[in-house]
Parts: sequence; C-alpha cells; structure tokens
Amino acid sequence: MRELAEALAVSTQVEAEVRAASDREAQRLVAAVLDQTPAQLSLRMRRGPSLASAEAAAIHGAAVRRLSGEPLAYAVGTAAFRELVLQVDPRVLIPRPETEEVVGVALALVAERPGGLAIDIGTGSGAIALSLAVEGRFERVIATDLSVDAVDVARANAHRVAAPVPVEFRVGADLAPVTGERARLIVSNPPYIAHAEADQLAPGVRDWEPAVALFAAEDGMARYHALLDGALAVLEPGGWLVCELDARRAQRTAELARAEGFASVGVMCDLSGRDRILVAQRPSDAASHPAVPPNSAGGRHDA
Repeated sequence: MRELAEALAVSTQVEAEVRAASDREAQRLVAAVLDQTPAQLSLRMRRGPSLASAEAAAIHGAAVRRLSGEPLAYAVGTAAFRELVLQVDPRVLIPRPETEEVVGVALALVAERPGGLAIDIGTGSGAIALSLAVEGRFERVIATDLSVDAVDVARANAHRVAAPVPVEFRVGADLAPVTGERARLIVSNPPYIAHAEADQLAPGVRDWEPAVALFAAEDGMARYHALLDGALAVLEPGGWLVCELDARRAQRTAELARAEGFASVGVMCDLSGRDRILVAQRPSDAASHPAVPPNSAGGRHDA
C-alpha cells in the first residue's frame, strides 16, 4: 500500500494533502481487490501483512491499470452505490454520489404508496434499478438501456444483488421499451453533456467512460426532450418522473416539463448546492399527493 500510494502521488515532493489522498486511494484499491471494507482491511493488517500470491497478483494488476490512468472503479472492477457493490467496467458509467441522491429523492416521493411499477431509463450498471428494487416497496422494476453491453452488465449485477422483487431488463432507446406500461415512478440519469463540452471533462471520464452514456445532441437536451415528451403516457395518474440534471440545463428542463403538462414541477439541489434533480408529477384527480421532499443542501424550488 505504501508503494502504491507513493506511485499515485507521482513524487515525494507533492503537497501533504495530495499524499494523503493517494494514501486513501491506495487503501481503497487494496480493500476493493480483496473484497473487504477499509475497516476490515485495517483489522487484517493489524493481524499481519501477509498476502496470498493470487491476492498480491490481483492487487498488482489493478495498480498497474490505475497508474495507466484507468479510473479506480474500472481498475478494481467494482463500485459502491448506496447499499450495493456493483460490477463496473468501461461498458457502463461509474455510479456517482449525485445519482445516489436522485434515488433517495425518488424513494421519498413514493414512500407512502407501496406497490406498483418503477422504471429506470438508461440503467447502465443497473445502479438505480437495483437500488429501487432493494430499498423500495414496488411490485416490480423495469430497467432499460440503449446499449446491449450495458444491459449485460446490469443483468450480471442483478444476479449479484438478488433483489426481493422482479427486475426486468429491456434494450431500447428512451421510453420505447416501456410503451404500454403504467408506472408509479420513472427515474433516469440520461446523457446530458453537449458534444462541444467534451474538452471540459476530466480525462478519466472523457477517455474511459462510454460516450453514449455521457453525450447528447441538441446542446445536451435531446434525451430530456425524449423523456418528457413520452413520460406522461407511461406514468399512472399521480406518478412521478425524477431525473438527474446538468445544473447548466436545470431550468430549461423544468420549463420543458411544465410545457409538456406535468404538475408539481421542481428542481432540487444536491448536497453541494447545485441544481441537480428534476421532479415532475403526472396530474391526478386525487385530492392530495406527497409533497416534494426538502433536501439538506438547499431544498426544492419551483420552475
């Protein structure tokens, strides 16, 4: 771990905070390869630093990949997401903490109405769909993705997780795979980076993660247009659409949702205070619905 931390820090002359970050990353890499938590790894180290030859070889292989510039999650082959540890590789995006917040908001919106169908559009690794299946109280979950490769990864993760409700995977673009369904909840983290913004991305994102899951046409708005144009036909009355947003396009997306006929449209902040989550409800004749929940970073504001 010391050798890896030094390599990650590039030289012994780096600032103290960079060296501390390298120490933490080295610990995360070793713990992930050994399928242990950092606490479990620390306990093992106190008992003695010995490694089986296969373990040492696996750590070395992951270290070489990480030092070549490959993102840590790809180098070790797994990423943590809420209550799950998921298989990830360059066929899918690496799950982000912001997306964990999206799932939390979605679950809060439907907490008082158990049952029904939840849909995840653009599932990637399956992080959203499987979290909804594990943490929610739905009868079933459908996950879709345009990429056959991504669906293969998501299916493998479904076997790892063994969710308590059925999770079905379908291949196709936007809402086409769920035509005819009626859902209580639709959640999506769609591609939202404009192609012209590629140079603004970190190399670990731009050069490694799948472009089909990052970039969208129409200045990053194409997938939002497709979702908002068709979601009312898929949602049941009173059902919710929850989308991760690019903060630069948050208000445009909310305005589009209102123009499409959604009710209770709002934009919620992530924990860093950025506009990151769209919530929009299909109108219903029911007397009342759950309020959009506040969040600790800045809450909801209407479009």
